[in-house]
Amino acid sequence: MDNMQNNLGEFLNNLIEINNDRIEGYDKAITLLPKDENLGLKALFGGYRDQSIKFNAEITPFVVQHGETPTDKTRTSGKLFRAWMSFKSAVDPFTTHAILESCERGEDEFIKVYNEAMKESAHLPMDLLVVLQSQASEQFKAHNHIKQLRDTTPR
Repeated sequence: MDNMQNNLGEFLNNLIEINNDRIEGYDKAITLLPKDENLGLKALFGGYRDQSIKFNAEITPFVVQHGETPTDKTRTSGKLFRAWMSFKSAVDPFTTHAILESCERGEDEFIKVYNEAMKESAHLPMDLLVVLQSQASEQFKAHNHIKQLRDTTPR
């Protein structure tokens, strides 16, 4: 418990990083969609980006409360994935299906990070736990929506 209390700021900054990845990932996905097409997807991706901005705003007070500065960084794996997406799109433009596949991979990574965080639930303050559970639930719905769209979009 003491160790978690001492590292709570770092723990929360890890969650902010995955949200930052999600924000940048959806921004990248929006730019990869064909111009003047998929306006519904652009709005959806913008909504999920904004969802992570909201998640970070909810986590930030807990980071500050524990004497840390909220990070503005992203994870290395997220940076590499976005660079790969940029390279691939220059060589072979993405289809809507491929973009949705990439978004689902990002959502899978988000789920993995939040599931790891939930393993610490016994050591988290109740008000923080409620916030994180709500975020995980909202994101799980987003993941399932992206997956459903991917499954129904032609290759």
